[in-house]
Amino acid sequence: MSWWRIVLVGVAAIVVSWGVLVVLARRLPPGVLKDLAAMLPACASTMWRLRRDPRVPRRAKVAAVIAGLWVLSPIDLIPEFLPVIGPLDDVVVVALALRYAARCVPRAVLEEAWTAEPQVLDRLLGDRRPAS
Repeated sequence: MSWWRIVLVGVAAIVVSWGVLVVLARRLPPGVLKDLAAMLPACASTMWRLRRDPRVPRRAKVAAVIAGLWVLSPIDLIPEFLPVIGPLDDVVVVALALRYAARCVPRAVLEEAWTAEPQVLDRLLGDRRPAS
């Protein structure tokens, strides 16, 4: 078997496993596990939207770019192939970057950029602070 077939089979196996994980995540009952499964894609799309928003300060945009690079990087603290805990370092880095951005960005801008359930954002960032 040639090396390109091995690579093709490996890529196909990864794509199929991602598909299976997406299907399984959609079937989770409502609760913390379902929120956690939806958090990384929601955080990633929120950080992408915040990166392009003119109301977001530069330091929050830099945090978004660093979090995106961390997720895309093949180097991880916890190897991705480990079930359940593999993507945990990515989730933590993206969540910390979003929390940092939340200190710099008005809550309304974050809620506008958030793509998942609002309760997940409230759980991630804490309850809304009263307007000053």
